[in-house]
Amino acid sequence: MEQEWPEGSNADPDAARDRYNTDMQASRRSMRNLLRVDLPIAHMGLAITIIASVFVGVVWSPRTGVIISGAFAALFVAALAVALLAGSRGRNAVRAAYKFTFGWADWITP
Repeated sequence: MEQEWPEGSNADPDAARDRYNTDMQASRRSMRNLLRVDLPIAHMGLAITIIASVFVGVVWSPRTGVIISGAFAALFVAALAVALLAGSRGRNAVRAAYKFTFGWADWITP
């Protein structure tokens, strides 16, 4: 059975497979770089979260501030569960969950 390729009858399946693998590696590399966060950035995310929760609790209502804090706590617990299921243990699992939960501060820092 002969396959139909977009390049026509002179297509090279091995070259197409190599291009695909190269593109997938580049895509995965960029995703890893996107999710790679340093610990000081995560600390800044935690500080911003605490400040925002206190501010919202004072301006609107304490219940709203607790809801915001609880949402981040739930996200941390879920990320910790995923890290533990992925095979990380102890301090490494906590660090991965912490970076995932509060690493968003990397998007707002210069």
